[in-house]
Amino acid sequence: MESNDIVNTVHDLSNDEKLLIIRLRDIGGSSSVEDLSDDVFNQVAINRAVLGLESKGIVNIEDSSRKLLYPTKSGKALIESIPERIVAEAILGTGRKDAFIDELNIDKATAGIALGWLRKRGWATVSKEDGRVKITITDKGASDLSKSSWISEALLQMSSRDYFASELTIEQFQTLKNRKAIEIKEEKERNLTLALGSDALSSMDLRIREEVTQLTADILRNGKWRDVDFKRFDVSIPVKRIYYGKKQPYLAFLDELKTEFVALGFHEMRGPMIETEFWNFDALFQPQNHPARDWTDTYRLIRPKKGYLPDKGTVESVKESHESNWNYSWDPEKAKNLMPRAHGTCLSARQMYKGVQSPGKYFSVARCFRPDVLDKTHLIEFNQIEGIICDDSLTFRSLLGILKQFAVEIAEADKVRFYPDYYPFTEPSVQMSAKHPELGWVEFGGAGIFRKELTAPLGVDVPVIAWGLGVDRLAMFKLGIDDIRFLFSDDISWLRNEVMI
Repeated sequence: MESNDIVNTVHDLSNDEKLLIIRLRDIGGSSSVEDLSDDVFNQVAINRAVLGLESKGIVNIEDSSRKLLYPTKSGKALIESIPERIVAEAILGTGRKDAFIDELNIDKATAGIALGWLRKRGWATVSKEDGRVKITITDKGASDLSKSSWISEALLQMSSRDYFASELTIEQFQTLKNRKAIEIKEEKERNLTLALGSDALSSMDLRIREEVTQLTADILRNGKWRDVDFKRFDVSIPVKRIYYGKKQPYLAFLDELKTEFVALGFHEMRGPMIETEFWNFDALFQPQNHPARDWTDTYRLIRPKKGYLPDKGTVESVKESHESNWNYSWDPEKAKNLMPRAHGTCLSARQMYKGVQSPGKYFSVARCFRPDVLDKTHLIEFNQIEGIICDDSLTFRSLLGILKQFAVEIAEADKVRFYPDYYPFTEPSVQMSAKHPELGWVEFGGAGIFRKELTAPLGVDVPVIAWGLGVDRLAMFKLGIDDIRFLFSDDISWLRNEVMI
């Protein structure tokens, strides 16, 4: 480092950085962070100073780690007695190299453990004769048994001092690990070395003066600024990233969606997630024998099974609409069945029953439930954006324009297309799809103009356009993901880094 560079570098040093250079210089230029730290200059302050000095080329860092070993409860037991050694020594004590296990005065638990380790360590062979277990000590076993046990010695030392994995062979380490005799604790160490020579260090002004982080009027007035060091902040130094608290991306999207609808003058509709078939189907002019009301397409509540119907006049109007148009006998008991709502349209029926304004705009973000096969675009639980607009001037063309605006502005879809469709409660009806860059064309949901057979029994006499769109799929477009299940992911990286725009 040139002399001018040294002068400029010293000018940029903080007090902690100067103190670290002094300490390293005074002990020969190299030391670990742990040895350098004390009550005045702790490891946190040292590591912070090290980052600045490393970026300036003054200090080199070398990180290393070593494994400390401690005996477990099982390991401490092995210090006193090793099962295979007990059995083997008992056999050799008979003056022979073989014996039947039941001849030895050894408890079953010890014998059972010993058999496996006698074979693994090559100390003995195990065979059966007339249903009895026979153990024969090998030459290796006899040789090893004549020596002290390395297992007991190693575990004993672990109990009395710092014992490192490097003191064992790979085979010995694996043996103790397999026996669950040791607990392993990794100890990390950071060693620091001065990168400057003695000449460069002697030319550096390492005087430690009061450090000031902010220039104030008092400092200027009393002239203190001449005798202090102003702390410099190097914004290029890498620091630990802080992840601030924020909403889950999908929940943030739902809140944004609600905000946009309210800004457009819509009123939010609310209702229960557990609904009667009356509001989920009958009030929407869906006949009771329709296949969509079968157990394969909807869930049912087991307990309680029945709910309550609204006032008698509304029930009679709905019944008359069904029987005169669908030509069957409407059953009020079936209409009382409780179910998790299958779509958000039941909230539109409830809203019309409570009363709507003309002109009037209403929406809801409703949690819905349907039996389905889980895949990249389907869930059994999903959110649906439900909306209705009531006005004498509305046409089917008005509905298509609103749907296209949703897809383009809210979901940011590139292309939108419509298909003729059928729903019992709308006529005409349409299905909307939008193009996803990864998945291709994705169905968003259905829409249409409510039939008079639906609106009249609920007391509404103006045209009502309605839609029910999959919010989860809208979110897929907005968040740029290609699997609907990922909306509920616990992937911490995605949750931290996803930003709602």
